[in-house]
Amino acid sequence: MTQVASRGAARQKRHERIRLRLSGSPERPRLAVFRSLNNIYVQVIDDTTGKTLVAASSLEKELKVAGQKKTDEAKTVGRLIAERARSAGIDRVVFDRAGFRYHGRIKSLADAAREAGLEF
Repeated sequence: MTQVASRGAARQKRHERIRLRLSGSPERPRLAVFRSLNNIYVQVIDDTTGKTLVAASSLEKELKVAGQKKTDEAKTVGRLIAERARSAGIDRVVFDRAGFRYHGRIKSLADAAREAGLEF
């Protein structure tokens, strides 16, 4: 019986499996999400050139509000990344959840980005 060493290793394995069939192009770049214990980070990446086109995270000073829940922070970051992407001329993206389950902060970020005008 094969077992994975840790939750982090299992997530990394899921992420690699997802990335086999998912990549960003200049017409439809990849919206990559990383969720740490306290923060959430988002990048819009063109995989053909390997460049990050737009980025946002919950660490930015203008987003920090004392007493705000992590899911609310994720919503704010989702709106911010959508605004920045649209100002850079990006309307359509491919969503890369990076092996994280699609619920909680990941889901709230994706929903907020969709509401702000990104299509994926």
